[in-house]
This record gives sequence, C-alpha cells and structure tokens, in this order.
Amino acid sequence: MDMYTDSKPYTRWWWFAGEIRDDDIRDQLDWVKQNGFGGVEFAWVYPQPDAKPGPGWLSAEWSDRVAYAKQYADAIGLGCDFTFGTSWPFGGPTVTAADASRDFNGLSPQRLEKSWEWPIEGNLVNHLDREALARYAQTMGAGLAGGLRGSPSALFCDSWEILTEQLWTAGFGDAFRARFGYDIEPFMPELCQHPDVRYDYRKLISDTVLREFYEPYALICRQLGGFSRVQCHGAPTDLLAAYAAVDVPESEAILFDPEFSNIAASAAALTGKPIVSAETFTCMYGWVAKPGPGQHQGEEQIADLKMLADAMFANGVNQIVWHGMPYNPRGGSNRFYATTHVGPESSFAGQLPAFNAYMSRVSAAMRQGETCSDIAVYLPIEDARMQHELPEALRKPSALYHWEMHYTRFPDGLKGARPLWISTPFLKTMIYRGGWLMCGAQAFKAIYVDVDWLDSDALSELLRLAKQGAPICLKRRLREPGRMKSASYEADYRALASMRNVSPDLGAVMSGAQGARLVRGLDIPDFWCRKNGDEYTFFFAHPHARGLRYPLAYGQSHHEQAMQRDVEISIPGRRVAVTLHFAPHQSLLLRVTAEGAVEFLDAVFEPATPNY
Repeated sequence: MDMYTDSKPYTRWWWFAGEIRDDDIRDQLDWVKQNGFGGVEFAWVYPQPDAKPGPGWLSAEWSDRVAYAKQYADAIGLGCDFTFGTSWPFGGPTVTAADASRDFNGLSPQRLEKSWEWPIEGNLVNHLDREALARYAQTMGAGLAGGLRGSPSALFCDSWEILTEQLWTAGFGDAFRARFGYDIEPFMPELCQHPDVRYDYRKLISDTVLREFYEPYALICRQLGGFSRVQCHGAPTDLLAAYAAVDVPESEAILFDPEFSNIAASAAALTGKPIVSAETFTCMYGWVAKPGPGQHQGEEQIADLKMLADAMFANGVNQIVWHGMPYNPRGGSNRFYATTHVGPESSFAGQLPAFNAYMSRVSAAMRQGETCSDIAVYLPIEDARMQHELPEALRKPSALYHWEMHYTRFPDGLKGARPLWISTPFLKTMIYRGGWLMCGAQAFKAIYVDVDWLDSDALSELLRLAKQGAPICLKRRLREPGRMKSASYEADYRALASMRNVSPDLGAVMSGAQGARLVRGLDIPDFWCRKNGDEYTFFFAHPHARGLRYPLAYGQSHHEQAMQRDVEISIPGRRVAVTLHFAPHQSLLLRVTAEGAVEFLDAVFEPATPNY
C-alpha cells in the first residue's frame, strides 16, 4: 500500500463538535492545498463555546461530512488521515464496562475527556484486551467507512495517556503465575515497595500491551482498508517493538525532546519501514491547560519552527505533521489550546508555502534508500523498568516515569557512528556473518551495551552472538532484574565478559570491525544518513538545533554568526573531507557519490527573524 508518496507536511485538523458545513470544508482544504501541505489528519474534539448544534458522534450525518471531506481532498490531491476515535485515548460512551480499562481494584476511574460528546465522559477501551479493541474498532470502522474509500488513509492512534498504576485485566494474575511461578496479587497493594516484583509485573504488562493492542491495532487498520500511524510513546511497553509493529511509527515534539525520535526511527530502520512521522510544533513555548492559550500562541516565530523541524530531521523523522489547524468557517476564530496555530491568520502565514516546500524537500531526500548506521545500541529498557517516577526536576506534562524513555540518549562518543537502538526481540533475530551484524533491514559493525540491568534472555543472545565472533562493547557489570533468577545468569555473564571480542573499550572491539565511522570530526553536528545504491545522503542540522528542550525560549533560534565544522565522511573504500558552512538558520543537505564527489543539495529556507 502506498503511504505518503508525497513528502509534503500534513496538518492535524481539529473538528470541534458542532455544525460542519460543506463550503467550510472546501475553503479550508483549498487553503491547505494552496499553502503546500500534503494532507490533513482529522481529530474530533470538544465543542467550542456557543457552537451551533452539529451531527452526533458517529451518526449518519457525521459520517456523511467525513466522507465528503475525504472525497473533496481526493479531488484536489490531498491526503486524508483519520484519528481512530474522538479525543484521546480510545474510548467513549459506546465502550461498555466489560470492555473498559481496568486496574487491580476494578473499573478504572479514568474517563474520556475533551471528546466530541462532551460533557459526556465515557469509558476508555481496555488496551490489554484485543477483543475489546476489536469491538471498539467495529463501531469506529462503520462510522469511517465512507472516509476510507478512495486514496489510502492512515488510522491514527495518539500517545498512550492511560493511567498505568496497577493496570490490570481479566486473566492477568493467571498469566503472571504461569510465567513467573508466583502470585502477583498479594504484592499489588504495595507494589512499589518490591522493585523486583514490580519489574516482573511491568515485563508482563509490556508484553500484553504489545500483543493485545499495538499488534492487533495494525492488523485492524489494514483490514479496514487503511494503514496504522501510531504514537507508541507513553505506553508501558518495549517502545522499539511497539513502533516496529505498526505501519508508520510516529514521534512527537517538543513535549518530547527531538532525540526521543531515535526510538521510532530505529524501529523503522530495523524493519525497513520508509516513513517516520512526527507530531511537530506541539506546545512550542510551554503547555497551558484547556482553554489556554499556550505561551506565545499566535505569535510563533518561523525561525524557531524551522530549528525544531531540522532537529527532527537529524533524529530520523521524514514526515512532518503540523500541530495544527482548527476547523473554522471563513473568518472564524476557533483555536486549539495546546498547539502552534495554523491558519490564514497565523503569524507566519506569509512564509508557510516556502517553509512547507523546504520541509518537503528534506523529507523526500531522507526517504531515499535505507538508513545508515554503524553501531547497534541496546535500549536500556530493564534499567528504566527497575526505576519508578522521575525526580520532580525532570517531570513535564508528558513525562512522569523513567520507563517512558524521555531522557534516554545515545552516548556522545557514538555520534559519528549514527547509532540505532535495539532491544531483545531484535537481538533474537540478529546474526553475525561476514564481519557484519545482520538485523532485519540493517547491518551493524558492533553492539554497544551500557546498562546496569539485563534480562537473562538478552544476555543469552549476546553470548550467542559473541560466540559467532560479533564485536560487543560491554561497558558495565550486568545484573539480572526481577524476582525469579536464572540459574545460568552469572556463568553466562562471565563467559561473555571473558571473550576476546567483548570489551568495555569500544575502540578495542571496533578495530576488527569493517570500515570506520560514518562521520569523524570535532563537535559533529546532529545528522542523519541514508544510503541509496552507491550514494549517501546526509542531513546535518544547524549546530543551534542540537539539544533542544521543552519549552523553547521565544526567539531561541535567533543568531547572526555563520558557523563552520570540518568533518570526514567515510563510505566504502573512501574517506572524504568536507567543510560544513552553516549560514544563520541554515542546515545542510548533501550527497556523496561512490567516487567521493560531494554535492550540496537545495536545502535553503530563509525564515523571518524578529529584530532584537
């Protein structure tokens, strides 16, 4: 199925509960087309104050309006994606108590908020029960049937946003007992006082979420004639495996730092998925609760937006989804409270076509061929699960727990290798052959493991690969998490650590690996690399796009000095010296041929900057 063959950015399109008119649909979609967007993503949310009554949720009239919008979008060459529900996460009054999210004490107290049906707040779908998901999908699929005709549409699932403390479902206790050999129920009331037991609980929750929600959701989307585009973040699961299970993994910024996108991008690279999307420009300058507005909403600086987009490209994203555009009649004043405002009255409206064209050019270039990486880095899932809540200083609206992976970063010393994350399911498929670690669609030169805790099955896979001769950098003494211990763990660890091709010194194990790092140099800018045949395409983000954190300072991108970095790019059989000249606000896109010729591609966009 063709997915996002047009690399133009999409925008989320908030339909507020109320009157929806065909001429307004046409006006807004025409504006979207004229301003360089590739399509829209429907998001159905709460009514605006004093809104005229409109179609009921999933009513025949509602379905007609959705189908009309899709037909008109197809007619003018725009794509159309649909959120698979109203508000977030999945839920509503159609979800019965039997299909609702549960905790250890019974029905979850959490209800769906800010939905089309407000002030009614329905149950959330039990995300640990694929049958409950299937019944919910049957209702949603019927309502969206008209919209799913025509060009392929993604069915979008937003971030998790379900309470995870004491998450439970029917049969969970029996499944836990069968897997771990003891009862979890006596520990549940005070689970946090037993970290090893809590680890076992989280491990089974993780596998259940993957098996009962993300994997069946992707299948349901295909059965309905669409494809899945999913933000897996926030879920208590192996995020890498979850992102790998869906058709289009989607990240988010800037409530999530740009580096977080490496998880979604790694999953795509490992599984050969061509598209990595990102909900971008969310809460740029800070989050304010509904009704908002957010900080500097309506005053966003295009230079700040470009800086963030460039940071996303350098962390593997190649499809931007603006966050976003409210449904508005001509001259209307609707706003969504937690967003960069997209519309004719936007502060950057005059530059929007050129900016979208720039992002389309970069996205297109970063889809050619496949992602290049030298080193596979083990994602510290076990370390994160053994910990609990983040310290107060690290919390933000999107971050509460260590296992959400907000602050998981590659070591600075690996930047030139353009590493990718791996986790246990990928270790199990990996083989070492001909000097390369083959893993799905990727080939690596070494594995890098810098964790305190590692499950026994992951340790067994590392030992298997080491026996095949794989270079493994093992930085620390490993410990086994969980209450139930493997009898062979210590012996396996000693065997692994004693092998000649295993060392805490990356240089020692890389000396026997093929080739050199992709990029060498001092203070290497953040970058991403794609290989297409014998040609390599690099996107180097402007140095000021490195290390962006929520919230951005207003005008943070502003600077007037040119910058320069000297790097050496390594391709098979050649090392090519390149000087990177960064004009203010500009990132660089370049191609290196098999003969070592360097061509700088068109990646220029001059954003308007304020006078200081």
